[in-house]
Amino acid sequence: MSSPATAMRTHRCGALRREHVGQHVRLGGWVHRRRDLGGLFFVDLRDRDGLLQVAFGPDWTDSATLAALPELTAESAVLVEGEVLARPETQRNPDMGTGDVEVRAHRLQVVGSAPSVLPIPVWRTKGEPLPAEERRLQQRVLDLRRTELQRNLQLRHRLLQRARRTLSELEFLEVETPILTKPTPEGARDYLVPSRVHPGQFYALPQSPQIYKQLLMVAGFDRYFQIARCFRDEDLRADRQPEFTQIDVEASFVSVGDVYAALETVLVALWDEGGHTVGRPFPRLSYADAMERFGTDKPDLRYGLEVEDLTGVLAGRGFPAFDDARAQGGRVRGMHLPGGSALSRKELEQLAEEAKRGGAAGLATVKRQGDQLSGPLAKLAGADAALFRLADGELLVVVAGPDALTSAALTRVRLAAIRRLAPPPSVPHAFLWVEDFPLFERDPDSGALVFAHHPFTAPHPDDRDRFLAGGTEGIRAQHYDLVYNGTELGSGSIRITDPSVQLRVFDVLGIAREDAHRRFGFLLDALGCGAPPHGGFAVGFDRVAMLLAGVESLRDVIAFPKTTAARALFEDAPAPVSAADLAALGLEIRL
Repeated sequence: MSSPATAMRTHRCGALRREHVGQHVRLGGWVHRRRDLGGLFFVDLRDRDGLLQVAFGPDWTDSATLAALPELTAESAVLVEGEVLARPETQRNPDMGTGDVEVRAHRLQVVGSAPSVLPIPVWRTKGEPLPAEERRLQQRVLDLRRTELQRNLQLRHRLLQRARRTLSELEFLEVETPILTKPTPEGARDYLVPSRVHPGQFYALPQSPQIYKQLLMVAGFDRYFQIARCFRDEDLRADRQPEFTQIDVEASFVSVGDVYAALETVLVALWDEGGHTVGRPFPRLSYADAMERFGTDKPDLRYGLEVEDLTGVLAGRGFPAFDDARAQGGRVRGMHLPGGSALSRKELEQLAEEAKRGGAAGLATVKRQGDQLSGPLAKLAGADAALFRLADGELLVVVAGPDALTSAALTRVRLAAIRRLAPPPSVPHAFLWVEDFPLFERDPDSGALVFAHHPFTAPHPDDRDRFLAGGTEGIRAQHYDLVYNGTELGSGSIRITDPSVQLRVFDVLGIAREDAHRRFGFLLDALGCGAPPHGGFAVGFDRVAMLLAGVESLRDVIAFPKTTAARALFEDAPAPVSAADLAALGLEIRL
């Protein structure tokens, strides 16, 4: 562990070990806590490397320091000078990296005093809860002094450097793309930036470097990457940040498998940096199969619990909800839950509530205990006890309706069952490529066709001719998502390189040719100048850091995060601006 010397210090506090015994050191740090033992003072001194015990006593500390120690406040910044000593065996602290040593301080100087009462505590006793998150975000500087957050941000740093190193070894070039860009449709609203020198005109902050990285491929840079800052003015969503970081890559003359291979190399390296061993290649699953087997395009493959089509088994047996669903073109679908027969009536009601939140009218169940079947569906078996294919202790949960409804309902039930039954995972790390997504989907409100991901994704080769001939329904995209333990880490695609295909996509989206050339003429012109086949991917880096740090919130791995309301509480942003500033931009506020 390095401890770079400066004019004020020789080592970092948390770097001292037995090999430093006997050395005279100068240290700088923050007072973590102070203990007065009647003439002897002990201060735990903290910096980013860790904690160190510093001892003060009348036999070795100057009188001015001893006189000042009773007034020393926690979280004050101090300079300490003294000698490193080995702790007696009975006083060693195995829970501290510096637990074998202490510093006998000759003098201490307060260089930044802290008040006796802080807005929030930095040090807590074991088991003491944290202050409310809103309060901690308001006092983010103090909150960032917590050991947990310091550790998380150091891990974030290591992950960033490992990503850079790995991609560089794969011969990707790091290229920075503009922050002030032209507005483009990518699925969320742009943050707009008014131009003072061009009144009435606006830049947009990038939702991603998508178009720029495609232009770099047309320009012949072959392999690009960037640790990119991106901005999306989305409606409020839990644990989403309006500005975020992604590992952005693009490569030329590649197939889907080439993109997968590069990204798997990066992800394996990042998980290794986080202390985990992960194998590759990652399994693949089509979007259609993921929806059929798990009801979601983000399945957690650590567990089984697959969705089954039970229409042929359960419809036509006089259960009205099932028969009506089949008559209306829907299906009867369900899951076998091993151990589910042990769930209480209240827990079954909670599963039913999850199904209703997914859009289902309810949740039908049957369970087996020994040779006994019980539950609302038990009577359907009649003399056919094997109808439900239930093992002893299993519970069968069933919903009926259109696929979109049953998928959403059973996804919620599956996740709730995993939480309640806590089945052992088959593997600790389940990566998955989900591929062959639809190119378009229907807007749930208007019914109009919208792009499923972004409008620069190439149609699947097997569907390209049908798409160019006018087809839209069922057209697949060369799009792929990367899923880890049920969490989407990022997405990518093979891009459109033929301007005529790109214009056809714009036509389907209702973007008139004139408007398309006005907004995207620079891209269309570039594609017409000899574009290589290319594709890429973007990994949500904040989410990767959160998963590897083992924390619940993205805000715990971002130095200065926003709230779910997109506010920065520590600096009170966004904030109003003066009338003079607005006038200089040619703007006025109308609410």
